[in-house]
Amino acid sequence: MKEIITTEVLDFGQHVTGFLLDKEVKDPVLYKLKNGKYTPAEEDLQVIVKDGSTAIRCLPFPVSEEFQLRQGKKILISGLPGGEVTVRGEDRFEACEKNGTVYRLYTPPFAGPHPLVLFLHGGGECGTDNLKQLTGTLGAISLAKRWPDMYIMAPQAPDHGRGMQFPAFDTRIGAWPQSGRNDRGWNRDYLGRVFSVIREMISEGNVDPDRVYVLGLSMGGAGTVRAVSMAPDLFAAAAPICPSINGETRMMLEHWPHVPVWVSTSYIDHQADRHAYLANTFMSLLERGYTDTHLTLYTAEELAQYGIGTDPDMDWTQKMGQNHASWILTLHNEKGILDWLVSHRKGEKI
Repeated sequence: MKEIITTEVLDFGQHVTGFLLDKEVKDPVLYKLKNGKYTPAEEDLQVIVKDGSTAIRCLPFPVSEEFQLRQGKKILISGLPGGEVTVRGEDRFEACEKNGTVYRLYTPPFAGPHPLVLFLHGGGECGTDNLKQLTGTLGAISLAKRWPDMYIMAPQAPDHGRGMQFPAFDTRIGAWPQSGRNDRGWNRDYLGRVFSVIREMISEGNVDPDRVYVLGLSMGGAGTVRAVSMAPDLFAAAAPICPSINGETRMMLEHWPHVPVWVSTSYIDHQADRHAYLANTFMSLLERGYTDTHLTLYTAEELAQYGIGTDPDMDWTQKMGQNHASWILTLHNEKGILDWLVSHRKGEKI
């Protein structure tokens, strides 16, 4: 029997939304692991049986959650991987490998040139599978849905086998420059290769050279800062989201080129001093006459509207960690940040 687990990337990442089976299944029951024991989920599944196959819809739950789909005592699917997994919207992105980079690319369905949005993922999605950058967090798939007339490019940064290992944040000036080709994440060598792919698309007439944008979250927010610092001539505007602040990115922001920028983050998150460094930097930019330069610190009330930081049983450390997901608000276009981003054309005065 062939089993397909259907998933979708929602606000808090990839979730299971249903199942497809190539046989007729009557009265399936979803079980979830609770207190070390599989117990029936308290929900009614939507079941459609047609032409010898069965489609089942369930309330979304995280792919990391242990589950079993049963018919009576028979287990049909158990956990992930328990069958082929599909991701809603993934098929709109071509898997590419070029110039030493791996990336996914959404291409508009009609002739160009088109704007291009470069999306830089966070630290949890590094690797070589060319998939996690689409599924780890809300991001590229939602952008393609919002902007079907634009290229959405989502490269995957290397981890060189380091997994989620990060050096400690060091905000001293000049500390921790990600400049070597073997550095984990959005190092300068890898970003330069990504830029070469974009410039080739421009030279081929596919991408509008005046409408290339970049946004990223967490490690990708820092990557966005680094990208504009490296190639200010390439981008019309940038939107770093909760960018990791270290000695290098701090200096890049303080010496920001004349590219419109809107940084957004929580009022406080797991990098506790982020908001202070950003506030000081943006005050400096405004004093130097930058006008199209913006900083948003989402309040606790704004975060709560998206279910962030609302659990009364969380301790302060847990709340700071959850507040890090401020990208959810920006990617829902809070404050009109996404509209602002793509309204620009390269060379406009800021």
